[in-house]
Amino acid sequence: MKNRNTLKRRNFLKLSLTAAFGGMAGKLVGNNWMQTAGPVAQGIANKVGTFPRSKLGYSQREVSVIIGAGDMSSNLVEAGVQCGMNYWHKANRWMNFGAPDIILKNREAHYCQVTVDRVGSSHYSGRFDEDEHVRYVKEAVKKTGLGYFDDMQLHFGYHNTEEVKQNKAFVRAFERLKKQGLVKHLCLSQHSYAGSSRVENGQSDAKVLKAIVDDGLYEHAQFMYSYPGDPEMDEFIAYAKKKNFGTIAMKTARGIGRMNRDSDFMDKLPQGTSPYNAMTRWLTTETSLTAAVIRVRNMEEFEETYSGAGKKLRDQDLQAMAIMSAEADRTACRMCGKCQPGCPQQIPIADILRFERYAMDDNDWNKARKLYASLPTKGNVCVGCENCVSACPLELNIPGKVSRVHAMLG
Repeated sequence: MKNRNTLKRRNFLKLSLTAAFGGMAGKLVGNNWMQTAGPVAQGIANKVGTFPRSKLGYSQREVSVIIGAGDMSSNLVEAGVQCGMNYWHKANRWMNFGAPDIILKNREAHYCQVTVDRVGSSHYSGRFDEDEHVRYVKEAVKKTGLGYFDDMQLHFGYHNTEEVKQNKAFVRAFERLKKQGLVKHLCLSQHSYAGSSRVENGQSDAKVLKAIVDDGLYEHAQFMYSYPGDPEMDEFIAYAKKKNFGTIAMKTARGIGRMNRDSDFMDKLPQGTSPYNAMTRWLTTETSLTAAVIRVRNMEEFEETYSGAGKKLRDQDLQAMAIMSAEADRTACRMCGKCQPGCPQQIPIADILRFERYAMDDNDWNKARKLYASLPTKGNVCVGCENCVSACPLELNIPGKVSRVHAMLG
């Protein structure tokens, strides 16, 4: 993707198939992928350049401002390493085939994270289980071949501030593993549970995260954050920076996937700009974030998106961001969760609109349908009261959106 018209409709299927094949090939050949992917990855890395680094939390480890993930295809992992990518979210995804050789041969240069879920059916009804968390991490260490994990992450986070204070089972599991040299730092990813019908006294991600910072046990957190920012999360990010707490944005590309496939919209952008590149520039230079997770599926997306890392917004990028923000504010949820508490039907609105992103922006329809099917209450029970609309900072037509998502995924 070299310019604003790269992902026209004709190229979209081709790139999607390339990404799928690349991921499948990486699995089939295991750790021998370096023998074939090297020249391609090196060529892309030369175009993208080296990622800047930021200091993460109290440890002050220097991490790349764009972090990688264990579900990236093998050639993308190598290209990331060539660009200086040195932090790997969800490194436990390497359990099936072992960590990539390019990571193992220089293990101390990389920070690898294990994500650990609650035990049970889901992050809503699951429980903390100290012994089971310890068992899982030990298994992940063995199967990945990494020897240890730098970070142990509580996946999806806490339901409310009371749980942060009272339930220390996950922390105890971490402390046991740390004594054995299997983990080093504690972190989490945090979702918003405000108004959720599936948890008791659910609270917003910002409120829970502030309690996490004040608790002093965790070093950094991932949370949903996208352009052009969110007042409540912006306040938290500023607070975290004062407290030397690391912040990593996830689910960053709000509505961009559908923008890229809309030729009429793309024609509105200034020449030489693209949504992903402008967003990456904004995240890495105009915010106080430590780093960001930005999903890419193939080498062209890698080049377009990541070539913006650490580069200041140009005038044309500012214009593009204004156009993108107006479009996203009209069509795409910010995941703030403010709509949830007022729903009389207790529809999991934030989840439904997150699954919409997986389908419409990531083109991951199988994942979106599977997750939607798991919901106990779906969008078709909406009564159209519009309590959610009055609570939404963007005044999105949420009843219309959940109805359309049900038609697409139900």
